[in-house]
Amino acid sequence: MDRGIEILGTKQGLTARKTVVTINFRCLAPQAKTVFLVGDFNDWQPQATPLRRHVDGSWSIHVALNHGNYRYQFLVDGRPTLDPRAHGVTRNEQNERVSLICVS
Repeated sequence: MDRGIEILGTKQGLTARKTVVTINFRCLAPQAKTVFLVGDFNDWQPQATPLRRHVDGSWSIHVALNHGNYRYQFLVDGRPTLDPRAHGVTRNEQNERVSLICVS
């Protein structure tokens, strides 16, 4: 398993903008003690979204997101880490590179 995102399914709302998609964020970090997910969807709060460790050294979490584009990154033992399987890379307000996911 590698780092990355996986779209798991959708729950239909009244319009396309109301569609909620469950995304599986996955990070391969077998030596890490902690991995968190930070991004636009949780106001970049460092400990708001912890990933769960698996026996193979991967970490994951399911996050329900509405239609739109979101910037994010993993915090692996506190170190910002890009997602190599992201839909793209962009910049945040501090001009740092962050991962991008497009949910539709």
